[in-house]
Amino acid sequence: MIGLCYVLNRSKRLASVVNGRDLGVISVLALTLLGAFVLPLAGGWLPAVQADDWPQWLGPQRDGVWREDGIVERFPASGLKVVWRTPIGGGYAGPAVAGKRVFVTDWRKNPDAREQANPFLRGDTPGYESVLCLDADTGKILWQHRYPARYRISYPAGPRCTPTVDGERVYTLGAMGHLLCLDVQSGRVIWSKELPAEYKCEVPLWGYAGHPLVDGNKLITLAGGDGSLVVALDKFTGKEIWRALSAAEPGYCPPVIYEHAGVRQLIIWHPEAVESLDPETGRVYWRQPFRVRSGLSIPMPRKLGDLLFVTAFYDGPMMLRLDAQKPAASVVWRGKSNSEKKTDGLHSIIPTPVLKEGYIYGVCSYGQLRCLKADTGERVWETFAATTGERPARWANAFLIPHRDRFFLFNEKGELILAQLTPQGYKEISRAKVIEPTGAAMGREVVWVHPAFAQRCMFVRNDKEIICVSLRAEDYR
Repeated sequence: MIGLCYVLNRSKRLASVVNGRDLGVISVLALTLLGAFVLPLAGGWLPAVQADDWPQWLGPQRDGVWREDGIVERFPASGLKVVWRTPIGGGYAGPAVAGKRVFVTDWRKNPDAREQANPFLRGDTPGYESVLCLDADTGKILWQHRYPARYRISYPAGPRCTPTVDGERVYTLGAMGHLLCLDVQSGRVIWSKELPAEYKCEVPLWGYAGHPLVDGNKLITLAGGDGSLVVALDKFTGKEIWRALSAAEPGYCPPVIYEHAGVRQLIIWHPEAVESLDPETGRVYWRQPFRVRSGLSIPMPRKLGDLLFVTAFYDGPMMLRLDAQKPAASVVWRGKSNSEKKTDGLHSIIPTPVLKEGYIYGVCSYGQLRCLKADTGERVWETFAATTGERPARWANAFLIPHRDRFFLFNEKGELILAQLTPQGYKEISRAKVIEPTGAAMGREVVWVHPAFAQRCMFVRNDKEIICVSLRAEDYR
């Protein structure tokens, strides 16, 4: 009976997070039913250890929560086991993991191309992007698709967007706006678009970075241009279904869908406003102006109950309350500081914060890991322990991944930290160096890549390699 409940609950959860409405859902559920049990033991059935994929930005439910069982409780003094390493090119794009395959994108400049003199300004560097598919168990490259990509952006270190896997298709968005739909098994291009040419818009200064979202038969992505800041495409053909919104620049924030007041709301945060759209038509439900400097709408909006939170590097945080009866929103509080150094709330530039049990956990503009009260924005505590160790550093970063009653934090030094984050403070349990920081920013070496947590492992890359690190409890007994 316990095993049957496990299967039903597991199948229901999978059905709720798989966005497509094709045979991929049936296949996943069928595999779940077939693989949910181990052999009978002592006269009863025991459920198998839950194993999940990480098929898109922030995981199966696009919320950054890791839900697998059988994970190590404490790191050994000798460090974590690296299962495999595979050389790749540069990029900020994190990997996606689905069906024993790992998908990642990279960029290499042409051999005769010069280094960009000032990475903070737009350059002009010829090169090519690649989509790579690797075996999740061995790291062997199964296929790769390569195409020219001349970088005319700031920080030309490679693609920014995590691939999105949906059944037999994988979608990738390159830094210069190359949007591809590829066959998962072979890497064959099913359809492709160049967003700047199609929508007559300029590539954002730091490249396209808003991770595309699959919703039903649609692929939703930021494009840019007049009336086409966000577009919904037929995921099978690439044909446009609808387009919506205008702004001077699209920003870098991933689209996300939340349900509230009985309505599914597509939340788009761009440098001029937070807007809620009908994901089926693109019709605007509500709009809350929130103009941010330098186009830096980056972290994905996070929802907790009826609260919706956004945070920007220069302009700080804003908390909205969603109306319980209809699609509408109002401001609950805003940060009082617009200084990047003397910040009162949370001025995040890279990592998406976590809202949990009435509190906000996130990394501020100079590496301060902070806890705020969600209902008021009042700061509860801060620490540099997870990022720089002791002193402020501009854009210092760590990604936060909740798991049960703990957090895994991957920082820009290439360290994985296991810690408890509560209103009482930061309590570190373990720390291990897993990969070298190879990127240059703000006068220091960094790795600004969100890992994937799947199959009881962590998959992460820098500008030279992608690795798989075991976090399976049995590997450390």
